[in-house]
Amino acid sequence: MTTPSPATPRSRTALSIAVAAAVLLLGAGAIWFFTHERGEEITEDAYVEGNIVQVTAQVAGTVVAIGADNTDRVAAGQQLVHLNGLDAQLVRERSEAQLAKAVRQVRSQYAMAAQMGANVQLRRAELSKVKSDFDRRSELVHSGAISGEELEHASESVKTATAALTSAEQQLAANQAAVDGTTVATHPDVLAASAQLKDAYVAQARSVIAAPVAGLVARRNVQVGQRVAAGTSLMSIIPLETLWVTANFKESQLRHVHAGQAVTMTADAYGRDVVYRGVVVGQEAGTGSAFSLMPAQNATGNWIKVVQRLPVRIALDPKQVAAHPLQLGLSMRVEVDTRARQGDRFATVTNTAHAYRTDVFAQEGIEAAASVKRIIAANAAQ
Repeated sequence: MTTPSPATPRSRTALSIAVAAAVLLLGAGAIWFFTHERGEEITEDAYVEGNIVQVTAQVAGTVVAIGADNTDRVAAGQQLVHLNGLDAQLVRERSEAQLAKAVRQVRSQYAMAAQMGANVQLRRAELSKVKSDFDRRSELVHSGAISGEELEHASESVKTATAALTSAEQQLAANQAAVDGTTVATHPDVLAASAQLKDAYVAQARSVIAAPVAGLVARRNVQVGQRVAAGTSLMSIIPLETLWVTANFKESQLRHVHAGQAVTMTADAYGRDVVYRGVVVGQEAGTGSAFSLMPAQNATGNWIKVVQRLPVRIALDPKQVAAHPLQLGLSMRVEVDTRARQGDRFATVTNTAHAYRTDVFAQEGIEAAASVKRIIAANAAQ
């Protein structure tokens, strides 16, 4: 009877490797079952995103005051940066004087037109008088009551009066062409001066830079005394009330991900105790690598396939964000419920919820128009 030989170290190592491989396969199968079969897609490659509103200078100037710093909360319309407005004030004062002058010049044009009209009436009366004299003398010349020379003088008087009337009518037409169909306020000269004043008024108003939206100040990069040009970025405002999550899913996970599906999320900042509820808004039009600064050039002989990730936008519940505030860039764990598969992968209509606007700058034109109206009224004829 033979005794079995003990297992060699090599055979024991091979057995351990086989057991470990089996455990890994079972684990992978379990993960696949609990995600795909249960109708879920999970990723931890997800981050909070939001709007970064740039506060820029609309006119050039020197910074004389700064009203907010990083981490400060500001309201829409709050004054953030003051530029030296002396130059703009001088331009505005010159424009106001020019508008007043234009109004008075237009008034003189209307007065001149009235004077020209009266002159035409006078010339017509003179012409009528000399014509009557000429007609009377024409009847008397045959009887010898007046000489032929006197009749000739009367004829010359008619010609002179006719020419004077024609000249007066031409002068009236020339002057009338400058004022026809207009009032003082709608005259082209006044409109041009009004536009210059509005431009100067708006330039002066823009020396005070206001916050276009409410939010937290970030990335302030302006200092007192700094000379800034139009378009210079001064700081940013982050409206933390309008945030969303961008989840980067593998391309193999996107088969059943559609707009409108429910999403549960947890943030590393709060842990698993705080669960956010959201909705899939849609998917980006391309992968992250497609929009990178240097897209991959795969037409080479050493190409290696890399699984791509595609950003999926997820809307957050504003009430939950207000209760547990989030910040840009925070990491999130995202679980998408893919059991509802009737939605579209891509947006088919315009989402009006993603339209943004600000009314902070609307008053600039209104105040400028009021200033123009006031100056015209003060210099127009009573």
